[in-house]
Amino acid sequence: MISVAEARSRLLDGVEPLEAERIAIDRANNRILADDLTALRTQPPLPVSAMDGYAVRALDIAGAPASLTVIGQAAAGHPFDGTVKQGETVRIFTGGVVPDGADTILIQENATVVDDGAITANQSETKGRFIRPAGLDFSEGERLLTAGTPLDAGALCLAAAANHPDVSVVRIPRVAILATGDELLPPGSQPGPGQIIASNSYGVAALVREAGGETTDLGIAADTREALSDALDRAVAARADVIVTLGGASVGDHDLVQETFVAKGMTLDFWKIAMRPGKPLMLGRLDGIQVLGLPGNPVSSLVCTHLFLKPLIARLAGRSAVELRMSALLAEPLPANDRREDYLRALAWRDGAGKLHVRAFDRQDSSMIRIFAEANVLIARPPHAPAAVTGDAVEVVVLKPATI
Repeated sequence: MISVAEARSRLLDGVEPLEAERIAIDRANNRILADDLTALRTQPPLPVSAMDGYAVRALDIAGAPASLTVIGQAAAGHPFDGTVKQGETVRIFTGGVVPDGADTILIQENATVVDDGAITANQSETKGRFIRPAGLDFSEGERLLTAGTPLDAGALCLAAAANHPDVSVVRIPRVAILATGDELLPPGSQPGPGQIIASNSYGVAALVREAGGETTDLGIAADTREALSDALDRAVAARADVIVTLGGASVGDHDLVQETFVAKGMTLDFWKIAMRPGKPLMLGRLDGIQVLGLPGNPVSSLVCTHLFLKPLIARLAGRSAVELRMSALLAEPLPANDRREDYLRALAWRDGAGKLHVRAFDRQDSSMIRIFAEANVLIARPPHAPAAVTGDAVEVVVLKPATI
């Protein structure tokens, strides 16, 4: 068996973000920018007014009060076609282009309208007051966003303002998920003797999408080489970047995934990890496709998805690590750990002072999906960790950040 740290290192070794694709900007929400984005225009392209008021020459109102003749107006999108000369002004609105000759804005609160053609300036202003100069936000050719930036609301607005109708983003990883086992039936079925309802694939798929991937459900494969071989062919045909199998990756008489996939050309890296739950975890590679064999046990498969599959999907998608770890204080003691790294399903909460406390569930059987669904963290216990008492600090892997 290898350690969790070594397994993660070998899993992610050499993994780079996928190739870029161009998509319309209205489809790019939460995608990862693949290339630096530069401005295709200057914003604002010309000096514009930041307020409603009057475009004036600062010299003309230096001795306010001062009388000015209104010679026109400039609204956003409708510039004034002329020049402001001595003793003149142009009525201007927010976003309007500052006309030639004017060098400041007298806000309307500081002006008195005498009649339709004249105003009195009641206050002097310095040059440039309430004027947004050309290029205040950005200039043509300027780099605005760097590769690797998540395209959130602000980034998308910036890209659109820079005149990009589409953007270059990292392609979404395609993950094919295959459940294996003669005992499995889809939800809604009536199980016969010895049969159970397949559930792992739904939780794993949800976590894949959470990490930035998209999924293809390959269904349930029987415990035969033919069924497994056919499923592998379908995953390759679907151009999967990652193939995830659920169950059957060990070396028992009915565990045929490893044997069948190796016979089809997969290079096996490892298949046992010193962790609990999740010991029978397989990693292989087939013609550039990552093959991850998760345990068939539901809780084991979900824990391994959090620890291994989500970081892999994030790396392929060009995203930063998605795993959140923090320290918490034990609410109840824990016994000493053995040689396997342990991940205990637990519930964490904050007290009135904001300190994080955690309590492991009494029952840690890895078949108990209900307890996993109730847990919001995993207590990470290193190999050979000594017994811990109430109040000791332990590391937790956060499953549900919104609850912490």
